[in-house]
Amino acid sequence: MSGSMPFYQKHHRHYDRGYRSRETESKLSQYQTSSRYTAGSSTSAISTSRGLSPVPKRAKPTYLAVDKENQIIGYVVPIFRGSQEFVTGFSNTEEARVRDTAAYMARRDLFTSGLEMERSEQISRRETMRESAERISLNKRIYEHGEHFKRINEDSLMHAPEFVIKPRSHTVWEKQCVRLHCTVSGWPDPRVVWYKNNVAIDPIGNAGKYKLESRYSVHSLEINRCDFDDTAQYHVSAMNSKGEQSAYASVVVKRFKGEIDESLPSPRHGPVSEYGINFQTHIVDKFGVSFGREGETMSLGCTVIIYPTLHLYKPEVQWYRDDVLLSPSKWNHMHWSGDRATLTLTHLNKEDEGLYTLRVTTKSGYETYSAYVFVKDADAEVERAPGAPLDVRCLDANKDYIIVTWKQPAVDGGDSILGYFVDRCEVGTTHWIQCNDTPVKFARFPVTGLVEGRSYLFRVRAINKSGMSRPSRVSEPVAAMDPSDRARMRGTSAPWTGQIIVTEEEPAEGVVPGRPLELQVTEATKNYVVLSWNPPGEKGLEGVMYYVEKCVSGTDSWQRVNTEIPVKSPRFALFDLAEGKSYSFRVRCCNSAGVGEPSDPTEAITVGDKLDIPSAPSKVVPTRNTDTSVVVSWVASSEAKELVGYYIEGSIEGSNVWEPCNNKPVKATRFICHGLMTGEKYMFRVRAVNAAGLSQFSPESEAVEVKAAIASPAPPYGITVLECVCDSMVLAWKQPSFIGGADITGYFVDYREVTDGVPGKWHEANIKAISDRAYRVSDLKENRKYQFQVRAANMAGVGIPSLPSNTFLCEEWTIAVPGPPHDLQVREVRNDSLVLLWKPPVYQGRDPVNGFYIDIKEADAPEEVWRGVNNKATEKTFIKVNLKEGERFVFRVRAQNKAGVGECSDVTEPVPALTKPGTKEIVVDVNDDGIISLNYEFCDLTPDSKFVWSKNYEEITDSSRLTIETKGNKSKAIFNTLEEEDIGIYSCLVTHTDGASSSYNLSEEELKRLLEVSHDHKFPIIPLKSELAVELLEKGKVRFWLQADKISANGKVDYIFNEKAVSQGEKYKMNFDKNTGVIEMIMESLTPADEGTFTFQLQDGKATNQSSLVLIGDVFKALQKESEFQKKEWVRKQGPHFIEYLGYEVTPECCVILKCKVGNVKKETSAHWYKDGREIKSDEHLGFTEGVLKLEIAQISKKDAGVYEVVLKDDRGKDTSTLNLTDQGFKDLMNEVFSFIANSSTALKITSTDQGIRLYTFVSYYNDLLQVTWHYKDSAIAFSDRIKSGVVGEQLWLQITEPTEKDMGKYAIEFNDGKGGLRRTVELSGQGETIIISIFESSLLATLIVCLGRARVAGGLPDVVTIQEGKALNLTCNISGDPVPEVTWLKNDREITSDDHCILKFASGKFASFIITGVNTSDSGKYSILVKNKYGTESGDFTVSVFIPDEAGGKKNKSGPNLVVNISVSWLLNELETPSPIDLS
Repeated sequence: MSGSMPFYQKHHRHYDRGYRSRETESKLSQYQTSSRYTAGSSTSAISTSRGLSPVPKRAKPTYLAVDKENQIIGYVVPIFRGSQEFVTGFSNTEEARVRDTAAYMARRDLFTSGLEMERSEQISRRETMRESAERISLNKRIYEHGEHFKRINEDSLMHAPEFVIKPRSHTVWEKQCVRLHCTVSGWPDPRVVWYKNNVAIDPIGNAGKYKLESRYSVHSLEINRCDFDDTAQYHVSAMNSKGEQSAYASVVVKRFKGEIDESLPSPRHGPVSEYGINFQTHIVDKFGVSFGREGETMSLGCTVIIYPTLHLYKPEVQWYRDDVLLSPSKWNHMHWSGDRATLTLTHLNKEDEGLYTLRVTTKSGYETYSAYVFVKDADAEVERAPGAPLDVRCLDANKDYIIVTWKQPAVDGGDSILGYFVDRCEVGTTHWIQCNDTPVKFARFPVTGLVEGRSYLFRVRAINKSGMSRPSRVSEPVAAMDPSDRARMRGTSAPWTGQIIVTEEEPAEGVVPGRPLELQVTEATKNYVVLSWNPPGEKGLEGVMYYVEKCVSGTDSWQRVNTEIPVKSPRFALFDLAEGKSYSFRVRCCNSAGVGEPSDPTEAITVGDKLDIPSAPSKVVPTRNTDTSVVVSWVASSEAKELVGYYIEGSIEGSNVWEPCNNKPVKATRFICHGLMTGEKYMFRVRAVNAAGLSQFSPESEAVEVKAAIASPAPPYGITVLECVCDSMVLAWKQPSFIGGADITGYFVDYREVTDGVPGKWHEANIKAISDRAYRVSDLKENRKYQFQVRAANMAGVGIPSLPSNTFLCEEWTIAVPGPPHDLQVREVRNDSLVLLWKPPVYQGRDPVNGFYIDIKEADAPEEVWRGVNNKATEKTFIKVNLKEGERFVFRVRAQNKAGVGECSDVTEPVPALTKPGTKEIVVDVNDDGIISLNYEFCDLTPDSKFVWSKNYEEITDSSRLTIETKGNKSKAIFNTLEEEDIGIYSCLVTHTDGASSSYNLSEEELKRLLEVSHDHKFPIIPLKSELAVELLEKGKVRFWLQADKISANGKVDYIFNEKAVSQGEKYKMNFDKNTGVIEMIMESLTPADEGTFTFQLQDGKATNQSSLVLIGDVFKALQKESEFQKKEWVRKQGPHFIEYLGYEVTPECCVILKCKVGNVKKETSAHWYKDGREIKSDEHLGFTEGVLKLEIAQISKKDAGVYEVVLKDDRGKDTSTLNLTDQGFKDLMNEVFSFIANSSTALKITSTDQGIRLYTFVSYYNDLLQVTWHYKDSAIAFSDRIKSGVVGEQLWLQITEPTEKDMGKYAIEFNDGKGGLRRTVELSGQGETIIISIFESSLLATLIVCLGRARVAGGLPDVVTIQEGKALNLTCNISGDPVPEVTWLKNDREITSDDHCILKFASGKFASFIITGVNTSDSGKYSILVKNKYGTESGDFTVSVFIPDEAGGKKNKSGPNLVVNISVSWLLNELETPSPIDLS
């Protein structure tokens, strides 16, 4: 019995312990019999006292251990009934056992010796039987009463689910099927759900994997073709309105090796004892099928959500490749960040290709996720070279040779692989050595010539006639030594010392070793033969070595193979054997004592490959899988020894280009080829591979189109009744959430009658599939109850039925209001809106339906918050609803008639208000022929997707108004003739998508606009960026031009003047730039004959346009005059000319500068200044600087008024610029000078003098033409002897002699600049006569102070100094004043400073010196000294005239007038020749 016991019950120590041993059962029975009477008598007494009252039921015990907070922490092993007796009756104490035996013997003697005791026993039995019968009768009556009560009260029938038969655990082999059964009772009928590791099983999402059945309260779960992922804890949950119950079972899947995969964690049951909770693991954000190339780095990652979240809890995260656990290495890096598991393949090789599985294990179980990784060959270094070999391994390593194996690549480069080269590299070095001189075709090669004890790495390269492949990934390092030596080096550990002990045999001196044993050929190819044997029983001295001998079959001549060096290992590889010949081999032992006898020879071995290339696979069958993958299956090779696997290749039909689908051989006969192009047709072929090579290709498969496979649809749901009459019902339901990848072709409805809560047998309501989601079920019986179920069908078949509907009573509806609308659909979901569609109710009520109301609420909001979308009923069966972005909403619809508003429809599924990425809208297009069309594009089409066009959300089936054209992912609805009857809402829906749709509202205004655009396209006009215009070019040329917005290379232009065509010639120059659309016509000049209308006529295909320009009357004359002027201007600018004509500028120092800007000058160009027709001769040579001519007037006066002129000339011509500075011109100039003077004035101040009071202000420069007005109390002052005004230097003053109190008030000085002037004011105020008297009293003292302290020039300066050039000039004058005055020297009214040429000194506050070390003509001019302190200012002037002794005419005055001429241009010209100067004095 224990052998059939489930494995999880073996772990329970208390399971069935008291009943496993027959001996124990017998002893326990004896003990209970011996104590029956004592127990029976006590029971009888108790029963008599209690009467026949029923025994209350015992509470169901619990075996869970909880802590103080009622948290489950583990199990409690219960003490079963009878275990106490067992402990008491079979004590280990000998004394108790003897006492029990004596008591038993005494009681037996007592009952057998007395008849009285026997009679008493019979009476007791009769009473017991009578009591038992009465109890049974009472229990029966109670049961019948309860059953009667249940029939009277139907609610009492309801009870929670109970498992009559629970599912049991199973252990099965891989690829087998397993079925879990259970029987559940309960009313109402429970809803049963199966779970795997606490995750609900979805048979639709795992089509073909799981099959669920429920019949007559018997429920089953069938798992098809189990694999290691199916090892889990399964539980079934039954739930109804009275409660929920669960039952658990485990499934363990064993591998064909006969052992359970140790990598799989054993299932857990119930809560985790460590934490008292169940972990729920979910793997999200998963990596998909991935593609890489050799040498690249790839990362695979998944986000893992574990609930509940425990701080610092780390699950066990494991990665597998092809069901083999991966360990961290230089090729594989694994990382766990707390919520994300990542595997990084640092350097991809074809060995990394395979199915990768992430397994996350917690204390409650594990979750896995798998996806395939494909690795392509890196680009070959030589064109058409083969791919690199893969999976290089070392099989047989000993001190003489190491056998290296590998797998052939899938890509041969287009030419057959000639063979392979094996390279070795000693560990610790980077030097690779080729091991074979000629390529070997066999994918296995023994490498010899190794140094004993050293470790090596190996790699392999393939070669064809085009060149060498890249090297493979290197093998793991392996040491060249015998396995026994390797074990001896590792040694064994003595447990009591921890030391390593090495044992050796004692040498036997002088003994020749015996014969080797069991010599055999372990491997034979045409390139080499490998021998192996066992050492002899008598080795002799340690260090036995071997000689190998060979003999050609049919001869007795034995030839030693290794003549020079004996073999140390009991294995040897022989090369250079003649292919096709037969050989025998034998081995001799040798040591220092001599050579032993040979072993028995082997049988004759013919040199050649024992391993044949496998035969080609057959019957390659491709099957649709997804829209980018195909499942390819085939029949395995019939003759294949030591098969390595299969390579699959695919080709697009008709291309004849074959690409490998896998680069690592697969051993199964089924493979999923990923990365295919959706919609293309592929053919496939397969070939097998073993160490001998690649087989021939299998026959090519039939072509298969790459698109998603189809399956039967999921069950519909949401069955409701739309109308009910006495013998029929109209049902409606919702479309399945999964339609199986193909259009649903129809539905099948079943019904069954429900009598007294017991459902009957299902009956078919329709034999032929119905396409609508509403159907009238007829031939029902009135006032009977029915349940319904619906099945959907597509081209793959009929799906499983829906869950039974609610129970509906078949009785005629008599309500006045309409029934519920049905078939609610959501279209065109956007961030801010969607379109809701529905169908009107089948049951209209007493009156026809006249409108609908739509309700909306947030998906998570309570029922009380439903709100209306429309306040007024809409007659349409669709509506656009505005939404709030990001929220989730549900909708329902109500119909109304004259009697009122009817029942609500079913609520829609929650709809998020989000625009899906890639969503596009319908676009209106009008082509060149004026044809109007609606265009819709959708990129993510599935192979079965279709575009469905609708008008007002009713599918368009009539092609008289619209023509539908679909090509690829674009669909077009073309209006045959757009008219008013086409007004409406046009929409397009893409089937087999997530609801991709869009609409376009064709209103009356839009209709008019489209018709206008269509007319413009039928009769197109070339658009113009600019109309015909005219402009003048240099030389006075006239340009007529316009620019077309869009014109092709075939466009042409006609040029019309006064309705006559003109053409290219001397008068007209035409140009048409088709790239820019600029059209121009240029005329050299305009004559009176050119007055009229100019027109450009354009034509481009059937598109035309024209533009005209009218040039007559004053417009023409003005254009002609301007043309002539521009022509003259061009001629003028051919020689030196003025860029900017003569003008003036006033500096802040009130100097006037006449200037002009010139251009096109050269070295020979001369410039002459004239005033009133007379040339101005400057005291300096004239020159050009920076292209500007300047004439500076330092102190302008009336004598400077006149007409100024500048003349430029050279051999190319001349140009003149004139400036009139007379009358108003001179007045405007002086006003600007006055404005500078006024702005430089200081604030008006008051000071006392010996005569009275003086008001004064200073200006930076004073001009005699400056007009100043003094004001008292805003009135001009009338000057008299008492009130006078005047100017001293730059000081303007107003003197009030003998002031009185009447002179107090506001005084102002106003500067007149011809614009508005500038006014300075001061307030003269005080305490009446006191101030005036004080002023008078202090006047004498003030006069004295002023006279004594005022700055003065005492003397020492001449009026005129005439001096010869080169002489030194030294002038000194006396200065007085307290405080010490400030001294300033001026030349030509400009301040000068001391330098090496002109030395200025002021010594002891009294003596001012003026020294010129060597005068020259430039020192001529007017000089002034200005002294100033707080009491006044005074100046002294003198003139310096420098002459040259040898000049004709004697001394010449160089001082000249107050003019400084300065001529500038961009380069320095030679001194200009000028006529004799005129006297400007």
